Amino acid sequence: MNDIKLALLGSQGAGKSAVLVRFLTRRFIGEYASNANSLYHKRLSIDGRQLNLEVFDPCSQSSEARCILEEPVDWADGFVVVYNISDRTSFINAKNILRQIREARMDNCKGEVEVPVCLLGNKQDLCHARQVREDEGRCVAQQSRCHFQEVSAAESYQDIAGLFTQLIRKVMEHLKHRADRRRYSGSKTMAKLINNVFGKRRKSV
Repeated sequence: MNDIKLALLGSQGAGKSAVLVRFLTRRFIGEYASNANSLYHKRLSIDGRQLNLEVFDPCSQSSEARCILEEPVDWADGFVVVYNISDRTSFINAKNILRQIREARMDNCKGEVEVPVCLLGNKQDLCHARQVREDEGRCVAQQSRCHFQEVSAAESYQDIAGLFTQLIRKVMEHLKHRADRRRYSGSKTMAKLINNVFGKRRKSV
């Protein structure tokens, strides 16, 4: 059974916890601010494969906080970065978080920056109060080479479920590619070692 680890990041009021609970339970919860980090577990089946899903939901982050990424960026296989389309500050914060993910992965993971990420514009039901255009979110996602989607945690379970399913599929592909690359690298190293050992023996005969 595969283990998949995701992290949700975003500003207070962006609705990231509401998005997560909607996915995990199909229920919608009202906004609340949590001062504690939470780790959720769910077993699910995608494309016939049984998965153990863990989702890390840290307490909401301010735009200045770089410490938010100390735990999730090394731990997570994929990220959902959430902003509120009716709050431009949360969008600016989301852009900063995307940048921090890239920088942290480059610093900590030897240049591995292609970790699957989704930029999620929440509260699509508040279009009358929109402060962030959809094309702005799409443009930032293209620049960050990540998936983009707008949803309403208050109105639609299917959109959110589809988003998480797509992200998990990308994580599974990413983990398989990384494992294949490590096996290939390991086999080349072993072949080189064997050649060195037997080559020396042949020379000494």
